[in-house]
Amino acid sequence: MLPIVNRRTMQESDRATIFAGTSSRELMLRAAKGIFDSYAWAGKTLIVCGVGNNAGDGYALATLMQNANLSCELLLLCDRFSEDGQYYFEACKEKGIPYTFWSGSFDFSPYHQIVDCIFGIGFRGTPDETTAALIDAINKSGKIVISADINSGLDADNGLGTPCIRSDLTVAIQSYKPGHFLAQAKDVIGAHTAVDVGIQTPKADIYLPEEQDVAALFAPRKHYAHKGNYGYVAVMGGSVEYAGAAKLANMSAAALRAGCGVVTLAVPDTIVGAVAPHLLESTLLPIPSDEHGKMTFAPDALDSILSRYASVAIGMGWGRSDSYQEILSYLIQHAHQPLIIDADGLNTLSTMDLSLLKDAKAPIILTPHLMEFSRLSGHSIAEIESDPIAHAKAFAKEYGVILLLKGCSTIVTDGEVTYLSSRGSAGMATAGSGDVLSGVLAGLCGYLTPDALTVVSGAYLAGMAGELAEQKGSAISMVASDTAHELANAVRILSHSQKYLKK
Repeated sequence: MLPIVNRRTMQESDRATIFAGTSSRELMLRAAKGIFDSYAWAGKTLIVCGVGNNAGDGYALATLMQNANLSCELLLLCDRFSEDGQYYFEACKEKGIPYTFWSGSFDFSPYHQIVDCIFGIGFRGTPDETTAALIDAINKSGKIVISADINSGLDADNGLGTPCIRSDLTVAIQSYKPGHFLAQAKDVIGAHTAVDVGIQTPKADIYLPEEQDVAALFAPRKHYAHKGNYGYVAVMGGSVEYAGAAKLANMSAAALRAGCGVVTLAVPDTIVGAVAPHLLESTLLPIPSDEHGKMTFAPDALDSILSRYASVAIGMGWGRSDSYQEILSYLIQHAHQPLIIDADGLNTLSTMDLSLLKDAKAPIILTPHLMEFSRLSGHSIAEIESDPIAHAKAFAKEYGVILLLKGCSTIVTDGEVTYLSSRGSAGMATAGSGDVLSGVLAGLCGYLTPDALTVVSGAYLAGMAGELAEQKGSAISMVASDTAHELANAVRILSHSQKYLKK
């Protein structure tokens, strides 16, 4: 697991390390050394510096490059410096390293790469006009760009920033920050690495699972086993309007591909005829429906599901109906197995008294995208995006649920520990991808402990399948079934992971 540290914790840890006896000047030099060692330098380098300690890292880097007989020059935003930055800038002058000031235009053609040291993790907001013009010029230069700690203009906590530097490599100092993975990060950070500079951080409460962490859930199976060992799973959804949505979650065999033993698709009896011909490995359970082809509240049918299945996913392709509140309320109150609530199930839940969630006997897993979470939480999308991890944690803790907040990177939290998954393809932004994820989660929760780690592993698996699907086609033309079809390959890769086999 890679620990993720937010802005405030990183800044407090930096100060504590200095208080414990390591000088800030020494930390700056270590950061520069980490950046220096992270890239194979070639040709002439331009180091672009702002006014804070991030700029100081750039000045210290310039001295290291000069010592290594590597050609470098400095481009300064202005003539203001932090105390330690001033020290290393004076060292640059003593070494005769050329420097100039940004004047609104610059010839980048002589340089092979540019190092971005304009802003560090302390930056919030929007760059001023002068800095924005510099960022734009760097982005248009066509040069290789290496960002120190985080891309200038990008918020370290939420990954938002307009404008911000687009880097080929970002070198995180000491620890990754949420902004390395959230929101715009995947579009503006080409590659990333983190370097240890000796800052002592407290135990993290945000983690990024790596392949070996997820692979551990896909251990080789015993020959002396049967389908019952891997869980019976129910997927409840569908309506006359949206017969295909629930069908996808099951028909693509997402739950089965995730490793459960049996999947039953519970649908309104009015669409059984449409769905049945497409089912191969799964079974079908008709649920009484109304004149509009929507599920009705049928306690006997719900009790049958709750008595037979190890996990239940509900809400995909439901549409809207007055009976859904009764169905959800009953399941939440009576279920002894994990419930995965998605799509129209979430829309229904947002119209109910959410305090009902606090009394659930079993894990409740909610899988909203931003709009659905906005409805659930009562916060605007802009408010959520400003600090998505904090909003997700607060909601999960208040209502005692596991929350999976969908995005280009997925946030999973139970209110105590938080995980991020950065796996996935831009091509997954298409109808039905959430249904595939719900099937995967239901499948995993059918035979694994239904905790936040299992949930983020489901997001990782689905994201990995999406990446494999993109490799076979194009993100532009991808459909959700492409992702579903690649789940088997994703599981194969994970279950045969060399990292896992070495453990």
